[in-house]
Parts: sequence; structure tokens; C-alpha cells
Amino acid sequence: MINSRPLWVGITGGIGSGKSTVCQLFKLLGIPVYSADDRAKVLMTVDPTLKSQILEEFGEDSYLRNGGVNRAYLAQKVFSDPEKVEKINSFVHPAVAKDFKQWAEIQSAPYLIKEAALLFETGAAEELDRVINVSSPLKIRMARVLARDPHRKEDQVNQIINRQLPDEQKNERADFVIKNTDTKLLIPQVLEIHKKLSTSE
Repeated sequence: MINSRPLWVGITGGIGSGKSTVCQLFKLLGIPVYSADDRAKVLMTVDPTLKSQILEEFGEDSYLRNGGVNRAYLAQKVFSDPEKVEKINSFVHPAVAKDFKQWAEIQSAPYLIKEAALLFETGAAEELDRVINVSSPLKIRMARVLARDPHRKEDQVNQIINRQLPDEQKNERADFVIKNTDTKLLIPQVLEIHKKLSTSE
């Protein structure tokens, strides 16, 4: 840990676990939050190197005439094929890592947060000082996602879940676990972690 910079803290969790809700609570406490998944979508349209890699690998149909990402095309042609998913991730993840470091350099807080669904799976967790996993039962996660994203089918959600490490493994590897269930309140858990991170050396 380098004392001249804030702690880099990752927040991860399976789809529907409640990562975004937890991040909103940290934001209310004044902690800067970097959403890797949101920034990835932006970088796919504004990062010239990343854009050229995607065009070369997946063709002109990867982008719309207005320059935006053709999500329908990529969903059909890329994200349904595990090998192609791995390929596009090999382009996107280094671009996000570089962007995060540039963002982190201008932050001033005891710690900052990088939110990403695949922190452990991509190896990004190794560059962080601490990791929080937001844990939630599979049935609850599935119900949340189907209610939140009516365009998704259950089998599509299962495909995403299968590409993510099981909750049990994430809990073992994380420094902190936030349990997002019907019987556990989020705010006290966030406040406890916030207190520990704010005083970490």
C-alpha cells in the first residue's frame, strides 16, 4: 500500500446482487465510485484503439452509423459465444484498467471504489488493496434481474451467472462481504466497512 494515494477498493458481486445499491450508499458517504461496466460502454465508443480493435475483430456491423455501439449485433454475434466474449474482454479490460488509473489519480478521499462484476475473473482484483463482495442468494438475484430487466429471459441470466465465479468463492477471496438479503440491513454493514477503510493504514 502506497500512503500517498487513497486505498483502491473493489466492489463486486454476481448479477442482481445489489452492487449498484451498495455503491450508492458509499457515494452518499462522499466516496468516489468508478463503475467499470458503465465506463466500458463509453470507452467502446470514444477510445480509438479499443474501437479499432473491435472493428477489426468483429466487423463494421459492430457500430451504428451514428458511431454508437451496435448492442443488438454484439449480443447476437459476440456475447452468445464464449470464445468471442473472451476476445472482446481482452480488448475492453485493459482499456478500462488504464482509464481507472487515470481517474484514480485525480481523486482525493481516504479510499475510492472500483465497481465491476468480474473483478476476480479478469484478475483486476490483484491491482486493488481491498475487495468487497456483495452476496445474495441465487433465487433473490434471479428475481431482481427479471423484475429490473424485462427484456431478459431466465436462460440469458443463467448464462451470465455461469460466466461469474460462484458467490462462495468470491466470499472466500474478498476482504469484506456485504450480505444483501431480506433479513440483513445494508446501511449498518456499509457504515462498518466505511469506518474500517477510512482508518486503514
